[in-house]
Amino acid sequence: MTAALGASVAATAQAQPVNGRDRAADKQALLGYFRANGPKLLSKPQALFKHPSIAPTLPGTEYSTSLWDWDTLWTVRGLFGLAQATNDARFRAAVAEHARGSLFIFFDNQAASGRLPIIMASTDKDANRFPFDARDRNQAKPVMGQLALLIADQVGDARWFAPLFDKLVRFHESWLLHNESKSGLIVWSSDVAIGNDNDPTTFGRPPFSSANLLLNCLFYQDLQAAAELARRLGRPRAERDRLVARSDKLARAIRRECWDPRDAFFYTADVQVTDRRAELIPNVPRGMDTSWQTLPLRIQTFTGFLPLWCGIATKEQAAALVQRNWLSDDRLRAAHGVRTLSRHEAMYTLAFSSNPSNWLGPVWIICNYFVWQALANYGYRALADEMASKTIALLAASLRSDGSLNEYYHPDTGKPLSHKGFMDWNLLVTEMI
Repeated sequence: MTAALGASVAATAQAQPVNGRDRAADKQALLGYFRANGPKLLSKPQALFKHPSIAPTLPGTEYSTSLWDWDTLWTVRGLFGLAQATNDARFRAAVAEHARGSLFIFFDNQAASGRLPIIMASTDKDANRFPFDARDRNQAKPVMGQLALLIADQVGDARWFAPLFDKLVRFHESWLLHNESKSGLIVWSSDVAIGNDNDPTTFGRPPFSSANLLLNCLFYQDLQAAAELARRLGRPRAERDRLVARSDKLARAIRRECWDPRDAFFYTADVQVTDRRAELIPNVPRGMDTSWQTLPLRIQTFTGFLPLWCGIATKEQAAALVQRNWLSDDRLRAAHGVRTLSRHEAMYTLAFSSNPSNWLGPVWIICNYFVWQALANYGYRALADEMASKTIALLAASLRSDGSLNEYYHPDTGKPLSHKGFMDWNLLVTEMI
């Protein structure tokens, strides 16, 4: 970071003032709600679910009988945060048991190819109604290594994961086999069930074209987690080195292909850069070849912060991004957190949508969490604390008005916009408390 840029960021990185008394009351209200309702997410074995598992929402609400890929990671992380915030060792042990069970359920349903389902229900192992083992369809997001390492950290032991480690490696290999582009970035097979469902850098785009930053940063984190698990399990050093090398290769690809120095922002990349001259004009001399493998999709979404969340951005990149794209105006920074899509983009809308859910502007707590962690990682403590305060206040207000929490919110008013009773990654606020 240059001295001038560092001083500029420091001068403007002033958080909005927080009323300490209000924040303390909001914390207590949220912890009380989570303490009363968190245990309700711990589900007993039933039907196709042969192990105890973690539900993303309260019983009787939408999704309550489902098991989702990345939702499971964040719900488990939030429940462990609750156990820590309330100093409840018995609850932490129960969460660990159900989290292990969820992981085993996913791997119980692994295809011979190594692929895993995105979502399952206790009566339907592929509740998305499409074959997750088909190459042209999406499979589970690369989060299983992160989930396993999280559990291992909480219980102080990774040996329980030993029978699943080779299955995790096969899962990663299945991603690389058909979804690694020439650039080194990983692409989605289609635009269905990508997590941030209607992100315009993937939603509506051609198959195998979108190297979405969410996917690539999750994969980087999962490779890192797998390398650490390999170390703890005493796997061969060469295996761990291969995992580290893969994660480093992906980090370099993200910095090379996704960072835009002109805008000081990380963008999802389009990898469909194909020279078709030999096919279309075979009798014309080829001339200059294309020297680039991707094109940036210059649409600003919260995913631009993910290379900071997973720690692969340089300090200089982080400083420029925070200064020019967070502090400069309200295109992403809102009264209640981070807009999932810049309000300057033509696609920006706050309308309700359940299928796909709306990631075109509303505040999602998972996105607040990503940006909170990203800011903290690079030393922007005041800004991270501001994000924490906004998130705590938003959820506490939702709890007071609705008696429960919701899936996503209006970025300017804080009004709930979707799915009353939603828990899932809302629990991540326990790490901010």
